[in-house]
Amino acid sequence: MLASLFKKKNKALLGLDISSTSVKVLELSRQGERYQVEAYATVPLPPNAVVEQGINNEEAVGEAIRQAIVRSRTTTKSVALAVAGSAVITKTVEMNAGLNADEMDFQIRAEADQYIPYPLEEVALDWELAGPSDKSPDMVNVLLAACRSETVERRKDSVEIAGYDVVKVDVEAFCTERAFALLEAQVAGENVETVAVLDIGATMTTLSVMHNGKSIYTREQLFGGRQLTEDIMRRYGLSEEDAQRAKLEGGVPDDYESEILGPFREAVVQQVSRSLQFFYSSSQFNDVDSIILAGGTSSIPGLAEQVQDTIGTPTVVANPFVSMTLSQKVNATWLANDAPSLMIAAGLAMRSFD
Repeated sequence: MLASLFKKKNKALLGLDISSTSVKVLELSRQGERYQVEAYATVPLPPNAVVEQGINNEEAVGEAIRQAIVRSRTTTKSVALAVAGSAVITKTVEMNAGLNADEMDFQIRAEADQYIPYPLEEVALDWELAGPSDKSPDMVNVLLAACRSETVERRKDSVEIAGYDVVKVDVEAFCTERAFALLEAQVAGENVETVAVLDIGATMTTLSVMHNGKSIYTREQLFGGRQLTEDIMRRYGLSEEDAQRAKLEGGVPDDYESEILGPFREAVVQQVSRSLQFFYSSSQFNDVDSIILAGGTSSIPGLAEQVQDTIGTPTVVANPFVSMTLSQKVNATWLANDAPSLMIAAGLAMRSFD
């Protein structure tokens, strides 16, 4: 099963984001409308543990998860994790409004082969009511989400190897939409309705467009910060580990800015522009009101300013924790450095309050 993709439980959850290069864990609490970061940690993954968003080495990922949870000092044992949008098929269908939940579930699963291009025995399927139909008062819209069972099971197995329990599995695009509510203060202004969130990870860039707080478009593209790491390796003859450290901590030769970092920033700007053009060409929109850069690559100095200057749209780097308090277990400096890369983890941790 797609481990209660939409099911609701009021229980403390640890948001766990498994990316291609690291695992990130985050726990939130809430008093009224105010959130607090209770626990957080990130641990790098060994090379090729995750390949093309699929887990290739459950043992290695499980050990990284265990280390991250221990490092975070959380006491929470229940985990929420996500699968990539490219691994999930979503479809909105109409159902009879008079059906109860059990009847609707039976009918959806009986008819699922109309919507899912895989054998149903190989698929994890879940659904959620998405509101009344615009076409008929007797019908409701139902959002279906389906994913190959193997994709879910490999992630669950990694968590279980670490000694923890998966209670919810979500979709990364839904996590981004949920976490976007934490960024509203960063895009405050008049008539800000349409916002592009570009999550630039190590190997993948995901564009999510929000209109009035709701996701209306998602697109993944192969491009990320690993290109910068490889450029450093080639230019200066460094190992991947040393190149990654140099990228994050400095210590590179004087020509790094002009020969490596500057051209990479330009490549990112071109990627942002290209992603937005794909959105414009496939929608009724021809502009966005604001751009938010997320993912580890977005922390590159000067990148947000260069995107804003080139594209002409106000651009900021995501920080979902800007209005939150922190527990004594959380290192404020480390959290601030990693904040742009914690959007998915934040969206998962917010499932505690569904």
